[in-house]
Amino acid sequence: YMVYSVTNPGKVAHPAEQADGTYKLVPEDKPVRFAPQFLLASLERGDDRVYEDRVIPAAAAAIRRREDPNRVFYNSVEMHREIAVGETVWGVATWEGVDPRIDRFCIYVIGLTNAYRWEDTPGGYKPGDRPGTGRRLLRKTLKLNFWRPGDEFYEREDEIRFGIPGQVDYEWVYR
Repeated sequence: YMVYSVTNPGKVAHPAEQADGTYKLVPEDKPVRFAPQFLLASLERGDDRVYEDRVIPAAAAAIRRREDPNRVFYNSVEMHREIAVGETVWGVATWEGVDPRIDRFCIYVIGLTNAYRWEDTPGGYKPGDRPGTGRRLLRKTLKLNFWRPGDEFYEREDEIRFGIPGQVDYEWVYR
């Protein structure tokens, strides 16, 4: 599992039409809707396994006792909410069935931004095709890298390290 917190610092930008017909981004303090999704992906060579965050109700009480009995930790479904300006909310992402042989992995955090872009595959669209054919919508996603120098037989959580030697600790990607 992974415990995390999210804070809405305010300053949400929205487009405002100017007198000349152009638009300018204007910051505004307002609540934001947060709908997170967490994917744990293997970074081992030739391994393309991806594990989706699962809500595990039986684990919630044990995680809360261990991490902070005085704090409420929302699972990914409960975390779908509006977060007021200045408010911090704590959550927990949980996975099950992760292959214990994986030493290098990343966690993709989707939902921190609403930025996106389209990717066109070369030759993917031909005249007469339905609109959107040959295009993929990619969402801006935070990628957190981790590595575990231990082995699958003697698993210890204190062996999980943030970042991977020789690589960036985190990066924004479109996926």
